[in-house]
Amino acid sequence: MLKKLIACLLATTALQGALAAQLPEVTVYKDPDCGCCTEWVKHMQESGFQVKQVNTRAMDAERQRFGVPPHLASCHTAKVGGYTVEGHVPASAVKKMLAEKPSVRGLTIPGMPANAPGMGPHIVGTLKVYTLPKAGESSRLYSVE
Repeated sequence: MLKKLIACLLATTALQGALAAQLPEVTVYKDPDCGCCTEWVKHMQESGFQVKQVNTRAMDAERQRFGVPPHLASCHTAKVGGYTVEGHVPASAVKKMLAEKPSVRGLTIPGMPANAPGMGPHIVGTLKVYTLPKAGESSRLYSVE
């Protein structure tokens, strides 16, 4: 009985490691005092992402470095799979982007909507996710999560 339990635990651990290995690591730049950013990190981890946190008080500089226009900004900026993710974008939208590989800089949810992951209860079907456009392009609606 104990051998079966140990075998199941080992198999589960191996499966979790394999699933996490399929998703690229997320590096999130955030203010060290921001609680909602920390909650978004937890959301991403619970969705299978490994997350590296970089605490900084120079978020405007980070957003500028990653090409996030001020009108599309939020409170934290992440890099994942070569894309930029600005704000409280749900993991489901990030996974969709990584699978579809659209020709965009990344995704954003401007501001800090109360129904976004990390901000409060996420009400499915109410959260608009926009593209972070490449230079010279316009942002567009990417999905409703």
